[in-house]
Amino acid sequence: MSQLAGRKVIVTGGAGFIGSHLCEALLDVGAEVICLDDLSAGKRGNVAHLEGKSNRPNFRFVELDICDDGPAMDAAFEGVDTVFHNAASKKNICLINPHRDLEVNAGGALNLLKMSMKHGVRKFVQASTGSVYGEPQIFPTTEAHPFEPVSYYGVSKLAGERYVDVFHKLYGLDTTILRYFHVYGPRQESNEFGGVVSIFLRRITQGENPIVFGHGEQVRSFTWVKDLVEANLRAATDPQATGRAYNAASGIRVTINELAKGMLEILDPAGKLEVEHGEPLIGDIMEFDVSNAAIREDLGIEFEADFWGTLKTALADVDAFLGKAEPTGVAA
Repeated sequence: MSQLAGRKVIVTGGAGFIGSHLCEALLDVGAEVICLDDLSAGKRGNVAHLEGKSNRPNFRFVELDICDDGPAMDAAFEGVDTVFHNAASKKNICLINPHRDLEVNAGGALNLLKMSMKHGVRKFVQASTGSVYGEPQIFPTTEAHPFEPVSYYGVSKLAGERYVDVFHKLYGLDTTILRYFHVYGPRQESNEFGGVVSIFLRRITQGENPIVFGHGEQVRSFTWVKDLVEANLRAATDPQATGRAYNAASGIRVTINELAKGMLEILDPAGKLEVEHGEPLIGDIMEFDVSNAAIREDLGIEFEADFWGTLKTALADVDAFLGKAEPTGVAA
């Protein structure tokens, strides 16, 4: 990680849930960080504690759309060594505006790759998703699984991956793709476009029943946000990661029913609330059994295995988890 000291880096989506944690970690190892976010999903409050010379002098926030290819983007890329591309149009949004979803997840990635080549960027780390596989047919699912996305989001993120591959193979750009799975942790968005853990948390703390869409036996591989941060840092510095794509997943298997019931046990011990069921979501994948063997072997990452213990500790500060309290910069 010391290799990142002194590097000038861009974190797209840096004011978002995962991006803000990544900005913190990069500053901790001595990088100069440009947090690039258009605030369509990110929150300035997620990084407010990093701004100002009295706090983190090597941090700068730039409000900018990743599809912008004008002078403002050129200025942001001046002298940049490494790009951590975490900005995205989220899965829940793709049904509302699939054209914007494609523009951001595919066109935005292409724009950033072009800027990276133009400005001599040395390393490009792309955040992708397990949704590129579609409904898995091979278990455990490795990186060799066929790509058969079943959602607009999966298609657009796969297109982004393909652009990354092209720039690596045609132009020699040092790239790594990290496929995220069901990330949880403090500052996760809790509105209807957020993650299921935060959505359940918001409803339960407001005295409302958690709503499970469909039968609830969908299996998820919940992954602690700090593990994804470590995966990004290692991908940026380990030569074994060059040109590779990795499943960045814990390997934990928890059903949505188990999650809802478990969170009620933690947050509603009196039993006033109960699990409700709603209509199934379009494109919702039922089964995840993800192999993380490749990233563990190549990059030496050990993922958090105690899902319930970690979750219970994190949920002890509800305001911090929901992003209502100002972040301290200290790992939860």
